[in-house]
Amino acid sequence: MTENTSPPSAIAPVPVSAPASVIAGPDPQSSPPAPDDDEVSLLDLLQVVADNLRLLVLGPLAAGLLALAISFIITPTFTATTKFMPPQQQQSAAASMLQSLGALGGLAGAATGIKNPADQYVAFMKSRSVQEALVDRFKLMDRYEAKFRDSARKELDANAQIASGKDGLITIDASDKDPVFAAELANAYPQELERLLSRLAVTEAQQRRLFFEKQLGNAKDKLIKAEIALKASGINSNVLKTNPTAAVEALAKLKAGITAQEIKLASMRGYLTESAPDFKQAQTELAAMRSQMARAEVADPAANGNDSDYVTKFRDFKYYETLFDLFAKQFEMARIDESREGAVIQVVDAAVPPELKANPKKAQIAMLTTLATVFALLLFIFIRQALRGAAQTPESAEKLGRLRQAWSKALGRSTSSQA
Repeated sequence: MTENTSPPSAIAPVPVSAPASVIAGPDPQSSPPAPDDDEVSLLDLLQVVADNLRLLVLGPLAAGLLALAISFIITPTFTATTKFMPPQQQQSAAASMLQSLGALGGLAGAATGIKNPADQYVAFMKSRSVQEALVDRFKLMDRYEAKFRDSARKELDANAQIASGKDGLITIDASDKDPVFAAELANAYPQELERLLSRLAVTEAQQRRLFFEKQLGNAKDKLIKAEIALKASGINSNVLKTNPTAAVEALAKLKAGITAQEIKLASMRGYLTESAPDFKQAQTELAAMRSQMARAEVADPAANGNDSDYVTKFRDFKYYETLFDLFAKQFEMARIDESREGAVIQVVDAAVPPELKANPKKAQIAMLTTLATVFALLLFIFIRQALRGAAQTPESAEKLGRLRQAWSKALGRSTSSQA
């Protein structure tokens, strides 16, 4: 009997399953991670800048030096400044009542549109009336070489800057090539504003002053006409002012004296001849009295029987005289109130001829020109680089070709049309 001497078979190990990704290997369809686009774009931009560094340095430097050279050729301008305090207005009764209401008063003031009073005077100085006065005063049409008055006013508005500050003062900056003229122009604005305010009713007292001034003028004209009409009656107005009854009685006595003289002369005819000295003297006295009466009979109310006309003229004269006195008192009171309101322009700093020029600012011009040139060159370089990169792609190259053909066709058409 034979024994089985073969070794026992080894136990086969159980295979461990590996992940599918390891067994199958990398997926051919999976794409590698995309590179950082921002980093690549930034490097490209830096490379473009480095390639054109000479242009970006020399170009702006040359442009800045050229602008600096041109600034020396520009005619310098000088700016004179005037500061003044506008008229201070007193609060009216309505404004005082609103202020006493506290917060409600503030809301009411805001609703009515109450603003800074200085802005109103700034608007006055920018008005056409003030500008027209300055154009005529300084002959700005000839100075600015303007054909029309509107052009001269626009040039004046560009050369004069008017603004009100938070401190309550109004500042006027006048610019001109002549420093003396710039100072005169700046000082002329407050003067013209004062003239404008003299004929405008801005405050309450000014409105009352203007009203009574007109009424006083009308009453004066009517008083003069009434006085002339009263003088035409042959009676002196001064006598009528003192004692009009005495003036009437004097005329009545003259008429009575003539009647008595005629009666006396008629009685003398009974015992005297006409050649007698006493008779001749009586005739001479009667002739003199009749001559005096004839002059008074032109408009004498007692002589010509026009008593009602005399009374009407005298009543009108006294009426307008009283009215004139009343308006004169009210006008003086309004003028006193206007002066109390401080309607006077007080110049804080009068303009003097400036010693230093305001424009052109050479350093600022050179700096701004240099910076603008840098930005313009950067834009040009980036656009040129983008066009070069697009030309390397067939699709982009085709689009650029069609674009060039369109431009050539358009330019060709325009050229042929001009020919």
